[in-house]
Amino acid sequence: MFITFSEEKLRNFTYDVFKKMGCSNEHAALATDVLVRADLRGIDSHGVARLSGYYRLWEKKRINATPNIRVVHETATTATVDGNAGLGLVVAPFAMQIAIEKAEKYGSGWVAVKNSNHFGIAGYHALMAVAQDMIGISMTNASPLVAPTYANERLLGTNPMCYAFPAGNYPPVVVDMATAAAANGKLEIAQRANSPIPAGWVQDKDGELSTDPNELKSGGSLLPLGSDKDHGSHKGYGLGATVDILSAVLSGANYGPWVPPFVAFLEPDPNPVGEGIGHFLGAMRVDGFRPAQDFKDHLDNWIERFKGAKTIDESKKVIIPGEPEYQFENERKIAGIPLIDVVVKDLNDLAEKIGVATL
Repeated sequence: MFITFSEEKLRNFTYDVFKKMGCSNEHAALATDVLVRADLRGIDSHGVARLSGYYRLWEKKRINATPNIRVVHETATTATVDGNAGLGLVVAPFAMQIAIEKAEKYGSGWVAVKNSNHFGIAGYHALMAVAQDMIGISMTNASPLVAPTYANERLLGTNPMCYAFPAGNYPPVVVDMATAAAANGKLEIAQRANSPIPAGWVQDKDGELSTDPNELKSGGSLLPLGSDKDHGSHKGYGLGATVDILSAVLSGANYGPWVPPFVAFLEPDPNPVGEGIGHFLGAMRVDGFRPAQDFKDHLDNWIERFKGAKTIDESKKVIIPGEPEYQFENERKIAGIPLIDVVVKDLNDLAEKIGVATL
């Protein structure tokens, strides 16, 4: 069911596809890095499996392969970026770099983005700040698949958010999560594997819980983090709303039910309230609060204490946010990246269609 590829093989293939779209060498390399890092970190739903989706959006002229990404509003510590319908994989790093540069000068930097597209894993962008001894924050809104608490209507996206913190002797602490009960990519993985999903991820068109990964195709909805009110879905709803407001209401992007769909076969709303998809990125210098080494020493201590926590089951230890992804990355850089055979077929079909070497 799985076929394993080297990192280099996937990078070369992905780069070739982005070049066929008309991306510059720099943009193709950056977009490739974002997708392959997702696969390396074990976030298979946001890796090269998404490549065909980006290509189809480009074919529909909903992605601009040669965008003029620019700042359209700015203060000393804030900015709004217009992504000119470019790949979010390129637009978001551009915006985070601005946030980092502002943070270097003023202690923190905050950038809202409009007129962009799907930006891959939120962790990629937040970790850019961590590399500069900063705390990184990244989030994005997404096409509406999630019903707010008590609703039977899709009004929010999975709206991921990420907070990343630099440690000393340990990998960064990276809290990277969807604000829905599950990311849509996990449903796609279950669909490819023809396996049921856990109860509490989705509801059917009548508002009843379902374990069918295809429920969204039949008018169902994803649920907020927490599943239902009794289990805290109002908190997931609140987090998703926060991402939507910071990413889009603040920047001038589309929000709520007006966010354009990622799939190319669905058309965007003919009466949008903004431009494209929105992101929000931030960087804060650790030494704006205390010496960076002091912070990292204490974060190491925090990590050690949590890893040493007494557990219910001795065979299971407390996991530090970001730890599994770090382990995946170390393992997959050596052993290679596994792709499900359905994804490999999809990518090879795309390769044959556009005239690049197959995997």
